[in-house]
Amino acid sequence: MSEFADREQGDVLCLFDVDGTMTVARDVITQEMRDFMAKVRSKVVIGLVGGSDLVKIEEQMKNTARTDYDFCFAENGLTAFKGTQELETQSFLGFLGEEKMQKLVNFCLKHIASLEIPQKRGTFVEFRNGMINVSPIGRNCSRPERNAFEAYDKEHGIRKHFVGLLEKEFAGWGLKFSIGGQISFDVFPEGWDKTYCLRHVKAHGNFKKIHFFGDKTFEGGNDYEIFHSDETEGHTVTSWEDTREQLSKMLDIAL
Repeated sequence: MSEFADREQGDVLCLFDVDGTMTVARDVITQEMRDFMAKVRSKVVIGLVGGSDLVKIEEQMKNTARTDYDFCFAENGLTAFKGTQELETQSFLGFLGEEKMQKLVNFCLKHIASLEIPQKRGTFVEFRNGMINVSPIGRNCSRPERNAFEAYDKEHGIRKHFVGLLEKEFAGWGLKFSIGGQISFDVFPEGWDKTYCLRHVKAHGNFKKIHFFGDKTFEGGNDYEIFHSDETEGHTVTSWEDTREQLSKMLDIAL
């Protein structure tokens, strides 16, 4: 008997980005969406795949990421759970080494120091297990400041230009730079984008179809690679409400 025989389609997996797909960026999931996802889970197998670390994903999902979902992939799957069972992890520092890590971080901080943008706050480089997250405004900004920077960045391309400089400076290091969310971008080894989580999926499941839902599916966005993977069927969404609407039609769930 299949491990997910209790589902109507136990051989179908739906994977979801978090920010902008399951929640408003850096906000928590609504009770309305939680209730709807319980209906989705009765039909298919479901999982989360986010660039943030596990603590942030659990905050956004109100500590249900490993109980209400069959898989939870934090930092693109570099920290991975099947239910509450932790799977193998990887380390960006182990991949890069301290000497190169310092050169990378120093370059980022020097460039941020040279930027003239409307606001700067704190935590410009956040060290995570599988990547570093770089934010020109700083992750300590308020929500209004976050929203203002996102609008400013869309007009002036601050993050896009920053990534271009890094790609030139660190060519040959085997690094990938991926813009995500409102205020930052991630730096990680090539192949450690969200498609990394599919290694766990193949090792711990047998699915005939894998759907992926995300909002940053454009080139350079952190959903781009998994959206375009031959192993998935990609769905671009614009909000958690849009995710719900598309799932409702795909799985015939009444809203």
